[in-house]
Amino acid sequence: MTLSMRTLAIIAASALSILVNGCAGGGGGGATVNAKPDFIVGTIGIVSYNGTSDDLATAGLGKTGLAGVSPTAADPLNPTAAELRKIAIYNNYRALVDVNKPSGGYGTLFGPNVDVDGNATTSEGKIAGNEYLAFADDGTGMQNVTLMVQIPATFDRNNPCIVTATSSGSRGVYGAIGTAGEWGLKHGCVVAYADKGTGTGFHDLAANTVNTITGVRQPAATAGKNSNFTAKVSASDLAAFNAATPNRFAVKHAHSQQNPEKDWGRDTLRAVKFAFYQLNEERGDASSGGGHLTTFTPKNTIVIASSVSNGAGAALQAAEQDTEGLIGGVAVSEPSIQLQPNPALTVKRGATTLVGTGRPLYDYFTTANLYQACAALSPAAAAGPGAALVAVSPATNRCASLKAKGLLTATDTAGQALESLNMLRAAGWQSDSDVLQASYYALATPAIAATYSNTYGRFGVLDNLCGLSFAATDATNKPVAIAPATLAATFGTANGVPPGGGVNVVNNLSPGGPLRDPVSISPSTGLLDYDIDAAICQRKLFTGSDANATRVKTGISETLRTANLRGKPAIIVHGRNDALIPVTFTSRPYFGQNKIVEGVASQLTYIEVTNAQHFDTFIDNAAVPGYDSLFVPLHYYFIKAMDAMYARLKSNTPLPPPQVVRTVPRGGTPGSAPALTLSNVSPMSAAPAAGNQITFSNNTVTIPD
Repeated sequence: MTLSMRTLAIIAASALSILVNGCAGGGGGGATVNAKPDFIVGTIGIVSYNGTSDDLATAGLGKTGLAGVSPTAADPLNPTAAELRKIAIYNNYRALVDVNKPSGGYGTLFGPNVDVDGNATTSEGKIAGNEYLAFADDGTGMQNVTLMVQIPATFDRNNPCIVTATSSGSRGVYGAIGTAGEWGLKHGCVVAYADKGTGTGFHDLAANTVNTITGVRQPAATAGKNSNFTAKVSASDLAAFNAATPNRFAVKHAHSQQNPEKDWGRDTLRAVKFAFYQLNEERGDASSGGGHLTTFTPKNTIVIASSVSNGAGAALQAAEQDTEGLIGGVAVSEPSIQLQPNPALTVKRGATTLVGTGRPLYDYFTTANLYQACAALSPAAAAGPGAALVAVSPATNRCASLKAKGLLTATDTAGQALESLNMLRAAGWQSDSDVLQASYYALATPAIAATYSNTYGRFGVLDNLCGLSFAATDATNKPVAIAPATLAATFGTANGVPPGGGVNVVNNLSPGGPLRDPVSISPSTGLLDYDIDAAICQRKLFTGSDANATRVKTGISETLRTANLRGKPAIIVHGRNDALIPVTFTSRPYFGQNKIVEGVASQLTYIEVTNAQHFDTFIDNAAVPGYDSLFVPLHYYFIKAMDAMYARLKSNTPLPPPQVVRTVPRGGTPGSAPALTLSNVSPMSAAPAAGNQITFSNNTVTIPD
């Protein structure tokens, strides 16, 4: 029988423990007693799931239920923690994975029923095990980062592994359940989750109620330090604010005044430590003095830092900050990562050359927020899926307002739309992304600009930054008290960035009274132009030099990274067409900067996938027909990247070299594309052809066209 190196390490650690303790049953680290991390505050919740009526991966819904209608609470006004968890898992899974149609690959190429070898089975994919939940905090109750550990019943002590699943976007702790969470649980790994200080912290200022760690709502005074998020506002200021601007919400990512992104790496590392603690408590050897020993350590356990989007950025941050050797390797998809400037780096694709390490997220989002609505009217963008989500009249007015304010020079709408698109291209967007500019603006850009302007500047809810606030709105688009049942379910339905969970972005400055922002009037123009005043205000927070701009730029500087992964093996996959987190600002320069700072020690590989973009959930979504014809799921390549990293850490199998993977779109009629098959998702190659190789030499990354 051949034993793995990790099995031998566990046996050796146990043998050492026997010698030290004089008894059998000891564990790793020379008989170190397992100790709860000091950042864990309050009670650690635990729930066991049988894998039948309820489970870790699908909340009992299984593959079929995740593709079905949303679960609801028996009493919508008083949902239980279990009901909120089920609603949250349903919505978070579907937000990242295309479950809309079987023809999109769900249930055949990916999904709970697809086994670790990629075979579709008849299983519903339910996984039994224990789930642990706790806050990480400094004692003030102001951070309260939610950490969660899932230990599947299939965990194998002879092949121990931990996978991080830090939430994507601004989502709550279940925000990576369908990506890194599912992969880890299928492989019998412990999964370490973190909501990274964003999550579904919705403080209803009028009613003064908040979410607790399980999503159940309580009065802020009752919740106290057990609140997921309570705005830092005095009673008198709160009363004055409610009188002047009733029915508003403070939202954690925007208004915590913590700039949580600076700590996403720390939060991910803490999740790993929490996972080791709980794993040793549950599966570790007994200590002769009571309790458990640290049987499982980074020396004998595979640890993969993983996730997608913001969670992927958190994984890279964690690897950079990992001075304790907690992480063995990194496998991420479409990472939102921002780099310290380095003008020595050059990235070339065909005839296009970009110098430097990309652009900060706030820079490119505020650029997009200015120009995307007008660019949506250009022929290339108007031909894209979901283009109709951008209304022609306010988009035309946006073009005219940009011209009136000296931000465009063309004199007619057609020329202004093309000029706006060219502005985006010149800023670094790929022409491959043209068809996505309209739908991404309608579905994401303004909301993210509003949240990040607040978070980077550590602005509070009282500031009403750029004239914007968050509130429920009625049929006339005016702020109103939120429906009680909608509020009660926010933990399960909201994504952490309004609009979502029944809460919208409101323009407080719209003449005649506050209105939902997209249909409001800009005071300076008197036009329905997608609130150009807010967009310009947000842009000036990056380009300006006043006190507010200084606050925002200080916050941005705290999030910039080095790309030094400390020699850890790593793989990044990213869609070339991504218009939200473009490759030119993130993965391409990160790859190059890593090669510069690590030199020959670098073990980072970069896979760029053609015909892939940021939101797999849109691919077979009836609301945006055409994604199905044009794009393949990047999630498929995330799975392959995880497989490759696991093989690298377990068997020392080489990672695939840096390359462009050329996929084949499904084609067909938009909205009813033919079924996705393996012929559409070309494999990553162990020896890519010369025309597909991504190379680095003389501080230059070269990307084949």
